[in-house]
Amino acid sequence: MKLNLNRWMFSALAASTLVASLSACAPLIIGSAVVGGFVAIDRRTAGIQLEDESIELRTAQGLRQILTEASHVNVTSYNRMVLLTGEVSSAAERERAERLAKSQENVSSVVNDLAIEPASSITQRSKDIITSGQIKALLVDAKDLQSNAFKVVTERGIVYLMGRVTTREAQRASEIARSGSVSGVVKVVRVFEIITEEELKRISAQPLSPQSQPKI
Repeated sequence: MKLNLNRWMFSALAASTLVASLSACAPLIIGSAVVGGFVAIDRRTAGIQLEDESIELRTAQGLRQILTEASHVNVTSYNRMVLLTGEVSSAAERERAERLAKSQENVSSVVNDLAIEPASSITQRSKDIITSGQIKALLVDAKDLQSNAFKVVTERGIVYLMGRVTTREAQRASEIARSGSVSGVVKVVRVFEIITEEELKRISAQPLSPQSQPKI
């Protein structure tokens, strides 16, 4: 059977991320990934992709200084929108995390979905990483979607979908994530920046910058 290359890439990335996550001691995780030495192609400019990585890094470093070691926080920035997921020990910590994220340079908005409960187990986190990889693979297989327009984050079985997408694309991706094809999905949360079909046409017509072009 011929193996879909993109699907294999996502599976391999999920596996490598799982190994890295389970071996790391730090309670904070930043959300961007570099695949094969280049920034994955998406609908952000290369400059904003770098800004998002910087936002994630600076926010994670700041949170590490103000939160207790028992906290487990994921920081994901997409087009300057920051998503906070994970677990903290109190409402005060939850508020502190949001304030710090909002204070970072170039952040446009913050979605705070931190749960006030004990940190998730290593077993749960490994399941979440696998769930994200499986949903990404389904998005790759969907011929009516551009899979690289989406970012998938999973926390305690809750799947967060991010990206600059049209209403049609947002609905389609949500249906895929909720379809039941991936076990363990508790619910799907949409954290999209909605664009019009006209905006999508303009974005698609723009030439790729050298930083965003894949290397063969």
